Amino acid sequence: MSNSPTVVFYVSGHGYGHAVRQIEIMNALAARRPDLRIQVRSDAPPGLFQTSLQPVWPVRPGPTDTGVVQIDSLQVDVEASVRDAWTFHAALDQRADKEVAWLAAQGTVLVAADIPPLAFAAAKRLGVPSVGLGNFTWDWIYRHYAPRVALPPELVPCLERTYATATAAWRLGMATGFETFPQVHDAPLVARHATHAGAETRALLGLPANSPVILVSFGRYGLSAIDWSAVRRQGKWSVVVTRDVVDTGPPVPPTTGPDVVSVIDLPTLFARGYRYADLVAAADVVLTKPGYGIIAECAANQTALVYTSRGDFAEYPVLVDAMSTLLPSAYLEQSALFGGQWGPTIERVLGAPGVASPRTDGADVVAKGLDGLLRRPSRR
Repeated sequence: MSNSPTVVFYVSGHGYGHAVRQIEIMNALAARRPDLRIQVRSDAPPGLFQTSLQPVWPVRPGPTDTGVVQIDSLQVDVEASVRDAWTFHAALDQRADKEVAWLAAQGTVLVAADIPPLAFAAAKRLGVPSVGLGNFTWDWIYRHYAPRVALPPELVPCLERTYATATAAWRLGMATGFETFPQVHDAPLVARHATHAGAETRALLGLPANSPVILVSFGRYGLSAIDWSAVRRQGKWSVVVTRDVVDTGPPVPPTTGPDVVSVIDLPTLFARGYRYADLVAAADVVLTKPGYGIIAECAANQTALVYTSRGDFAEYPVLVDAMSTLLPSAYLEQSALFGGQWGPTIERVLGAPGVASPRTDGADVVAKGLDGLLRRPSRR
């Protein structure tokens, strides 16, 4: 495979969602084009790729963008986000120059990105096509914060100019931005699908077969301020929380004896051939903050969603607007979330009518599009 043409995916390390959906696209592309090599450039946790890529392609670690700075799972530090973004992108030209030698050494014929500007700047220098894959762009994100904090004058124009050098972009649903890309295609949602029946996963984990299961999903930033004693007192359903290799400690205090809260160790679950989508499919409701990945995953696996606000997060209204058309959902105030007072909202979403299942085959659609781009006689 050393002489095979290579597609390099640049993946933002902000949260898990960018990596999760690009893994689906990479797997779909690898299945369609086994003659290709795939390389990954990302500072997302390597374990995300090692447990899900098929085959497991190399990951070159290191920052590709700065995203937004999270104070915790539900709050954004706007000033720090803008400051870090400009510190990184003020040196974009020099950073891109350093990428070119590595890209050339890989035999790179196409660069795909979700959605670091660095990828497009490097591809332009190398003279290969580049494509954006995502549901927002960083220029749109930082522009959103202009009323709250003074933006460096060149930050947004720098990102816009860089995105404009791309060959094309695929919007992956629940999308905004992309005005500067020269050609834009729309794709269905990219989502992970369960590979085990919900009943099978419940049996494996010792979860009840005939009462509601609530999966608490707050990603890599964790959530430790919930009043778990109040959650336990409600006792109407079972609650699942997860522990990952990047977590600093258990998300709930250790307890003894019968308990409505189950702590699932994800590496152990993955080692048994299960994936996070299997947990989602085994749950009746996911309790979370709105994010592309978890919304798409709930829609794909027909699981209801209860969400809370997440501060001044630019994507939030776009995601919330889309949710009502994708799956049963309900809003939970942060005070009720932290106070463990989930009951009325959980009961409401459990009794909500279903919605028509959306298409969730975006990974296959995008992989077909990337394959078509690779097969063009002239790709620039």
